[in-house]
Amino acid sequence: MAQQTVLSDSNRLRLFAGSANIPLAQEVARYLGIDLGPMIRKRFADGELYVQIQESIRGADVYLLQPTCRSVNDNLMELMIVIDACRRASARQITAVLPYYGYARADRKTAGRESITAKLVANLIVQAGAHRVLAMDLHSAQIQGYFDIPLDHVYGSPVILDYLANKQLSDVVVVSPDVGGVARARAFAKKLNDAPLAIIDKRRQAHNVAEVMNVIGDVKGKTAILVDDMIDTAGTLLEGGRLLQKEGAKAIYACATHAVFSEPAISRLSSGVFEEVIVTNTIPLVEENKFKQLTVLSVANLLGEAIWRIHEDNSVSSMFR
Repeated sequence: MAQQTVLSDSNRLRLFAGSANIPLAQEVARYLGIDLGPMIRKRFADGELYVQIQESIRGADVYLLQPTCRSVNDNLMELMIVIDACRRASARQITAVLPYYGYARADRKTAGRESITAKLVANLIVQAGAHRVLAMDLHSAQIQGYFDIPLDHVYGSPVILDYLANKQLSDVVVVSPDVGGVARARAFAKKLNDAPLAIIDKRRQAHNVAEVMNVIGDVKGKTAILVDDMIDTAGTLLEGGRLLQKEGAKAIYACATHAVFSEPAISRLSSGVFEEVIVTNTIPLVEENKFKQLTVLSVANLLGEAIWRIHEDNSVSSMFR
């Protein structure tokens, strides 16, 4: 009879990666001082995905890093399949590490007969067999309540704040691109030496009437930092940047954790309105989506530290105090 491997507490930690962002997973593995777990991943002719874990993970604490970014449905299905494979391989605990949580924008009902996909995806992850979730910069904090398993929520803002602090910008004002992002911008401003806050207020007086935009707060002669959780088509950011220029801001920076970058985001962001566009690598960027003003910061060390603290039963929230 073959001898069974008994895992000690020191070697229970395993990190596996789906195909969505392998470079980030490799960085996280280097931070943790371990190798990515071996896994066979292939597709059948009709597109079905096949996954097989290539080492024993019986009794292991497994962390699966897979942002559900473009192609969203493929990456989400791959996450489900890898979770299922680990569950059937008798992993002791499975943690889904989601640097980017897709389908998060439909997080409530604003009209009749529509799906709340943020809740649906949470249900899928739980039913697949995940025991806990580590997520970064959820589109809204209420999504944490959609999971019936423990969820640790970390933010990409510390790496962006460190980068901005090293630039030693003067006369800074933090700007929320809409009213819905005020809490995020306020927290960002507080950590940026308690910088003043401004808000872009958009309102439509009636149907078929152009949207009116106003800036609440003083931006004249200041360095404006627009803060959001994601950049998709960049329409809101571009409108906000142009308004800040009109109101006399001397330089405009755009910051976001998730670089979704759907068309025509690149042409908008590189149009000359922004001094710099600062994002993180939660979503991998293809070469054609890079431009002169773009800066990409790594969240690998932050995610690695969060994984280690979870594994050691230490506090993750204390990372942001």
